[in-house]
Amino acid sequence: MGLFNKKRRSDLPMFWKEYETLFQKKPTENLQEVRFVVLDTETTGFDYAKDRILSIGALTLQNAKISLADSFSAYLEQEVYSEETVKIHGIRKEGRNDTIPEEEALQRFLAFLGNAVIIAHHALFDIHMINAALQRLDLPDLKNRYLDTATLYKKTRLRSNLLQQQENYTLDELADKFNISKKDRHTALGDAYITAIAFLKIMAKLREKREVTLKWLLK
Repeated sequence: MGLFNKKRRSDLPMFWKEYETLFQKKPTENLQEVRFVVLDTETTGFDYAKDRILSIGALTLQNAKISLADSFSAYLEQEVYSEETVKIHGIRKEGRNDTIPEEEALQRFLAFLGNAVIIAHHALFDIHMINAALQRLDLPDLKNRYLDTATLYKKTRLRSNLLQQQENYTLDELADKFNISKKDRHTALGDAYITAIAFLKIMAKLREKREVTLKWLLK
């Protein structure tokens, strides 16, 4: 449970209250009307307690259209540094002059996210990292529903006792299977874009087999 329990709800900041208010209205179940936010984070590592978010990238997907004009990108000031993960994402501690504090980044991100349905590859990692950051600010966890492209991709695969199902699919594997360019791989916004295209490809495959509803996707 988050540290926010120590703080009375009346003491929560206005940006959080505005975010929570968006969930009071019953969300639409019409897939064409649902606003999805495709999300990716670059981090110093995989430990929710010790590691930190270096950058957040997100874009809007609605009615099967990716909106690059409606996107979000932020680089966070670094308190934690890992030489090993720098080899992957290339974000160095003193390498940028446009970094912002964690609290400001989260405030801006929540304003962009709203009550959208989150899409991410291995979504729980990104969500847990953001929740850990929110807890450091004495705030509750994200309230958004989410979809994981790694899980959804498995639904497109043939099920047979003769075929061994792969346990996990990386974003690189999905990009290769769907012939998606990996030009901006390992940047938060670049990976969000790859994930968005992969999601649309997955949806097309799923619709070949059945009627697809938001409720079914969220199962």
